[in-house]
Amino acid sequence: MTATTWKRWRTETPRNALYYKGIPMRQMMMLFLAVFCLFSTMGLFNDLVNLGKVPYVIVFLNVAASGLVALVYVAIATRYRAYWFIVVSLLQIPFWLGFSVLIGFLYRRFHLHDVPSEQGIRVAAISILVLVVVSYSLFIGFITRQGADAYRVRNELELAHGIQKTLVPPVTLRTAVFEVYGISKPSDKVGGDLVDAVPLAGGDAIAYLADIAGHGLQAGILMGMLKTAARTALLEAGGLTREQTLPLLLERLNCVLPEVKEPHMYATFTGFRLGADGTVHYAIAASPPILHWHANGAEVAHLEDEQFPLGLLPVSGFDGRRLETAPGDLLVVATDGILEVPDKSPNKSPNKSNDEFGTDRLKAVIAANANVTLAELAETILRAAANFGKQPDDQTILIVRRLS
Repeated sequence: MTATTWKRWRTETPRNALYYKGIPMRQMMMLFLAVFCLFSTMGLFNDLVNLGKVPYVIVFLNVAASGLVALVYVAIATRYRAYWFIVVSLLQIPFWLGFSVLIGFLYRRFHLHDVPSEQGIRVAAISILVLVVVSYSLFIGFITRQGADAYRVRNELELAHGIQKTLVPPVTLRTAVFEVYGISKPSDKVGGDLVDAVPLAGGDAIAYLADIAGHGLQAGILMGMLKTAARTALLEAGGLTREQTLPLLLERLNCVLPEVKEPHMYATFTGFRLGADGTVHYAIAASPPILHWHANGAEVAHLEDEQFPLGLLPVSGFDGRRLETAPGDLLVVATDGILEVPDKSPNKSPNKSNDEFGTDRLKAVIAANANVTLAELAETILRAAANFGKQPDDQTILIVRRLS
């Protein structure tokens, strides 16, 4: 075991301990009592080995000591870091030596005598039966309560999943000049990625993709807030110039998000304003690059822009740029959940860049399937990423095609 591994093992709280710390102590008491009752029978078993002759007070102390030792171990497993197992295991040596000294002292001090064998065996057997039944009942009670809580949480997640599908359905939009398609595949029941397209008065449209840091319910809630804020801000977009629209949208989202999120959370963003005259303006905020497939040259370029993510710092001055496109061109944006898929192949390249799906592989998929429908292209990209490795995060794609 390396020093780094030892330090991590000694200091990090295990996942199961984090889970049990979230359970109210009143419910945990049922588990503790169940374990105590079950392992306290070891003291009675010791009496049976001695043919039931051990004095009752000694049997009682053996029962209590056996149950308490088991209780310490289950407390460590559910509340503390793993290295305490080693500490407690080592401490058992002086504990049981001291316990033996105490037993010897009690025999001498109180002149304890053996119990009649038949009577002692009967008492030990009945006590074991009672303790096992009580332990079983407590275990069933604990499992039943946890099962009810798990069922409630599962129902809430199913409800959240339904809301997720309502907030982020597959996006299809077609204008006189552009075709837009977007799809999001969460890694959990609820994801933090967002893809949306909004038609504007005069034939223009806004298409954007956002990625909330992290995934799960917390990211999903913030994603819903971001979509509401973006849609609200875009109500006025028709009166703005095409150059102003996306920078102003980023400014407003960056002002709104800090008030409705945890300090460590933020969002990345890529947006397009698709003009009715064929012009394209875009803005990127800490998002992966835009991949531009040129129909005339059959090549894939990528566009990047270094701007801060949204909601993390109180910055201003977001910028947007104009992009020249030609009929047949494709614009593709994919979130980190696709680009950072790890290689599942057992024969990985020593080159770290080859250990992830990456931009180059995505470019190759786009170039090989540039003439299929947008929905088919998105499905092909997701399938290629799935074949490459396990999905690490929410996977979202936004594709725009210039029609004429």
